[in-house]
Formats: sequence, C-alpha cells, structure tokens
Amino acid sequence: MAGVISERMRGHGGTDRAFQLGLVLAAVALVAVVGRLAVTMPEAAIVIAVAVLAAGLTAVQPGLIPVAVLPLLLVVMRVGSGGVDLSLSDFALAAASVPAVFLARRPFAPGIRAVLWASATYQFATLVTVVNNPYPANAVEWAHAWMMVSGSLLVGWAVGANGHGRIGVRLLVWTIAVVAVITVVEGAIHISQGDLTPVYPTFPYNMHKNFAGTLCGIGVVMVYARPDWAGLSRRVSRALVVLMLLAVLATQSRQAIIGIVAAIFVLVLRSNTDRKRSKLTLLVLAPLIVFVTNLVQDQVQSDNQFNSVFQRLTWFQDSVTVWITDPWFGVGLRWWYTDRFPFRFQPPNAEIEVLTSAGVVGLVAFLALMYVALRVAWRLDPTYGTLAVAVLVTRLVQGQFDLFWAAVQGSLPFVVLGLCLGVKWHADRRDEHAAPTGSDSLGTRAPAATA
Repeated sequence: MAGVISERMRGHGGTDRAFQLGLVLAAVALVAVVGRLAVTMPEAAIVIAVAVLAAGLTAVQPGLIPVAVLPLLLVVMRVGSGGVDLSLSDFALAAASVPAVFLARRPFAPGIRAVLWASATYQFATLVTVVNNPYPANAVEWAHAWMMVSGSLLVGWAVGANGHGRIGVRLLVWTIAVVAVITVVEGAIHISQGDLTPVYPTFPYNMHKNFAGTLCGIGVVMVYARPDWAGLSRRVSRALVVLMLLAVLATQSRQAIIGIVAAIFVLVLRSNTDRKRSKLTLLVLAPLIVFVTNLVQDQVQSDNQFNSVFQRLTWFQDSVTVWITDPWFGVGLRWWYTDRFPFRFQPPNAEIEVLTSAGVVGLVAFLALMYVALRVAWRLDPTYGTLAVAVLVTRLVQGQFDLFWAAVQGSLPFVVLGLCLGVKWHADRRDEHAAPTGSDSLGTRAPAATA
C-alpha cells in the first residue's frame, strides 16, 4: 500500500490529481464527522481531532510527540479508580509509546534490544501469576509494568535517536525543578509557622512526600551527572542541585537521600567516566547520612509504634505471610486491591513486592531485568551512559525502602536509559554522515581502485 501511494504521489506536477482529490474528500469527510460529534459527543470529537493532529505531527517528525509529553510523564495526578487506578503519567506514556513503537529509528542499538528482551522475559515470567490469579487489577498491572519498562525505553529512544536529546533532558530537569520550587516554598511557609514536619506538596495537586522527595532526588543526580550534550552550564547546575536538595530535605524522604548518596558515590569512584569528579564531594554527603541517621534514631526511640520505621517492619512480616501462600508464582500483581488477604498495602521494597506478587520465578526475572539495564548503562560510552547509570542506581537504591512499581519513579529511569542510548545512536549516525567520502575508518583517503 505504501508503495502504491508513493507512486501516485509522484504523478505529473508532483501529485496525481485523482490522489489529491481523494485526500481532499477524505479531509472533508473527517471534518464533517468531527463537526457532527462536536455537537453530540464533544469528548469523542476532541479525541479524534487530537489523534489526527498527533498523526500529522508524527508524520512530519517522529520524535515530536514523545518530546512533547515528557513533562507529563512526571505528573502523578490520579485519573483512574479501583483496580484501574492509573496516573496522568501512565496515560501520557501510553500516548507517546504508539508513535515511538511504530516510527522508532531503526536498527535498534544492541543495548536497547538487550533490555527489551529482558523486559519481555520478565513479562513472560509474570504471565503465570496473571493466569493463576484472574482479576482485573492483575491484568492491568501486567500491562502497566510492561509499559513502564519497554514503553518508557522506546519513548526515550525516540527522543534521543531523533536528535532531541538535549531538549529532552532539559524538559525533564526543569519539570523536576518546578516540583522542587513548589516543595521549597511550601516548606518555607511551614517553617515560618513553626511546623517542622515533612512537606507534602499540595499545588497544583496533592503529592506524597516520598514522591516529591524521590523525584527531586533523581533530579539531583541527573544534574550532577550533567552530560556535555545536555547543555547545562556549571553555574545553572549548581543552583539546581541546591534547589532540589533543599526540596528533598523539606520532604524528609530518607530513601531519596540514600539514593542520592549511593548514585554520587558510584559516579565519584567510577574510574571509567566522562569527566573527573572530586572525591571531596563525598565529604559533602556526610551531613546527609547524619541527617538520615538522626531521623531513623528518633523514630526507633519514640513511643509511636505506627511510625514509618515500625510500620515497615510490620509490612515486611505481613508480606512473608502473603508470599508463603504461593512461593513460586506469587499471589497476583496488585494483590492488595483484592479481599483475599487481611492486608491492604503495597510492600515498600522492590524485591519483596515482586516476591509476593510473582513468586521466586518473577523475582529471578526481575533481578535479571535490573542487571541487564544497569549493565547496558555501565558499558555505554561514559559520555552518554553516566547519566543513565546515575538515575538507575538512585532508583534501585530508593526501591529498597519504598514502592518500586509506581508511576513516574518506575518509568523515569527507563526513559532516561532509552534517551541516552538514542543520543549515542544519533551521534554515531551523524558522525558517519559527516565522514568525508573516499576515506577509510581512520580518516585517511582510501586508495583508488585499479582497473
């Protein structure tokens, strides 16, 4: 069909008149349909109009839609209910994944293929628990997890491989900076009122302190990694790091602070990196460790048996009770949305959540997925891979103390990994096209062919 259309479009005068007439009639029919729906079903008219606009923009520039939705990928506002409780981030990711899948730059880099295969393996391993435990939330979360990994990876790839890596990183960083500003301002208001409790940002929608804290923590390590191709100046980067750190401290999110420390520690001590990072930075991290230690000690020594420390210990014990119900294949994804158990909580640990949901089989596949993703980022040229390593490390560490399969926090690391892989692929293609004709791989002119 594509070949036929292409031939028709190469008619006399650039486009065959019959083909032009067909396009005009189709456009008129579409306008008539949308106009009719605008009166009877305005929501459907808007959806169709936006879909047509998106299709047109995607045809002109395949990476434009994924770039445009990047800020929405960080919006955790809930738009679902019950077992289909999803966020605006999930819907934006789904919308960006469609053009990313069908119009992605190919061939895929070996790294992205490896992570996609690892993601497919994890989905296959968890499919058993979906079949064994038939309920809506189980199937929804199975598709959701695949979208958060493979969909996010392809969206990031579409942004980077189409040459939008710089603007993509900037959109992510500045969106996180907006959340940081809101958090710091609300924190300053609380302090002025004598309130030293953790900040739960309320504008423009309610955010949990651990969401705002972990998101700003990821922002800190993104800015600290600061790849040259992102175009972030040193002065701006320092200001952003201070701003985002203040936001993390305002939320008092301990897992965010530990994630920041772990990521910076890895980047500072990593020998194969894109730039030299002073080991004196590790001394600056010491007060953060002291801050977390004091928070934990205060809760352990308090009389409140329902604070976050003791509550997590209780959840871990209850998780073991759930897991032994089906240790090999798990009791189902999002089992806490059902009434089969007396417990209604999402385990605050990545491995324990997977263990209860998908059993030992699912846990092995999950660990393999994380290993492959981190290995791909680590082996990537440090100019491009350092950013991905930093984000993956901080998220994996955060996930040891908090929810892992959650909107934004679960998808952002794979968006960044795909983006870095795409930027490297785009740079390689650009260098190949820039190489002078008649030169070998070393840049020397190749000898002329003999008759």
